[in-house]
Amino acid sequence: MSFLDSITNNSKKYDDPFIHWELNKPLTDEQINEIINADIANPTEHNLNYDGTRAIDGGEGKFREGISDGGKALKFRCFVTKENSNQFPGLTKFINELQNKKTYSKISELVGKDLSNSFVRVEVICDRKGFWLKPHCDIKEKLISCLLFVNKHNESKELGTDFYNSELKKVKTLPYLDNYGYFFSSGPNTWHGMEKKEIVKERRCLQVNYVTFKTDWKVED
Repeated sequence: MSFLDSITNNSKKYDDPFIHWELNKPLTDEQINEIINADIANPTEHNLNYDGTRAIDGGEGKFREGISDGGKALKFRCFVTKENSNQFPGLTKFINELQNKKTYSKISELVGKDLSNSFVRVEVICDRKGFWLKPHCDIKEKLISCLLFVNKHNESKELGTDFYNSELKKVKTLPYLDNYGYFFSSGPNTWHGMEKKEIVKERRCLQVNYVTFKTDWKVED
């Protein structure tokens, strides 16, 4: 179990500007290849601009007009569901590991938060030129926030997530290193984002959350 092994044996806890853990080698080669090869549209090719959020998946009104489900706009985000899981066998194994009681119990122990009634949500991310993310705290429904980086194009290590203190002063940038990442327990003053930086080709990541709302992936009892 690569993710649990990374948490147990290959992670480090930090307290500033809020408690978080950095992880090394949390993903298998199979999972990394699926993240690299996931088909995610480039917003700039559709004349859509990043607005400091990930809500671009809804698209501009004119882009999705007359299409109740968002239509093409859904291609900008790639959540792993039971419906498309056959395209992501490695990431489905990853989700199964997150559902496993050993894994979520270990994370519960570290963060002091009960995950036994939660659901897993996993999204493959591909940020392109112009992407930025305003400082924000995650919604309370996100119990755990985790981002795992895949950097196969020698992008700058400065493309990692920026962490801020309660005055919104940037304190730290997580390094955008290949097969590296972080997690923390969502809460007040867990301010994070990504300032405008140069993305040459793409910034691939895997976003991982334990959440209170229903997804296809309930944790095991």
